[in-house]
Amino acid sequence: MLRRLFSPEDAELALYLNLIAEEPRVIARRAAMPVDDTARRLEAMEEKGLIYGVQREGKAPQYGALQFVVGFWEGQVNRLSPELVQDFEEYNLTAFNPDIWKKAPQLRVVPVGESISAQSEAMPYERVEELARAHDTFSVTNCICRQEMHVLGRGCDKPLESCLGFGSVAAGITRSGRGRAISREEALGILHRAEESGLVAQPANAKEALFICTCCGCCCGVLRSVKRFPKPASLISSAFVATLDASSCRGCGTCETRCQMEALSVHDGVATLDLDRPPRRRPGLL
Repeated sequence: MLRRLFSPEDAELALYLNLIAEEPRVIARRAAMPVDDTARRLEAMEEKGLIYGVQREGKAPQYGALQFVVGFWEGQVNRLSPELVQDFEEYNLTAFNPDIWKKAPQLRVVPVGESISAQSEAMPYERVEELARAHDTFSVTNCICRQEMHVLGRGCDKPLESCLGFGSVAAGITRSGRGRAISREEALGILHRAEESGLVAQPANAKEALFICTCCGCCCGVLRSVKRFPKPASLISSAFVATLDASSCRGCGTCETRCQMEALSVHDGVATLDLDRPPRRRPGLL
């Protein structure tokens, strides 16, 4: 995968980047390269989705290293090849380490808002609408996971343009052409559509999340991976627990089709819930 994405020259320069973004002159000094050449190559690497860039008005651009997922894999949205997808699928089968994910999952699960009514004024970072309203700059991109499944001929009918970016992430996505700038109102509309489509809202596992993925259990790399294990609830970070009121169940089966973890099923006209499957709170991960 690295050979498909990075030229040898790009890979060598990437080794001199830190996770905290720095100006080209700093990176150039560390790499013993001319500043102008370094700046040009860093800009080109950002356009390829291999690193991230930050541009503030009146200041020199800054660049930093990206991890693979969530990172420069998502940077390949709209440019996937069948060969790259096959490599990723092979890698994904062995790379997901549940012991590491239990300690510090990169994503968490929050309610979109309409299906859960919670008194969470003390935890605004647990409400997807509050996460969005905390920002002024927004972007939307296609979901790379659904694009990947479409390349394999296994795509679903969920909305493709559905991944939201905020703040510096939104600015970088728009600048690189991987997505488009949108208003706050359109961002909130996309979240509303996610609820209607039964998608799972997964922001970064941080209070100040700079992106929100709206995921389905058939395409999302994270949800597909955790579903392979007997108790996916132990791998997912969430402050919410699914509950079932059997007395109000009409046996319509809507919950069975909407649950992306396949934790709900209908037997003899009544829904049942397997609490080993849905996300449960793991203290200390937020």
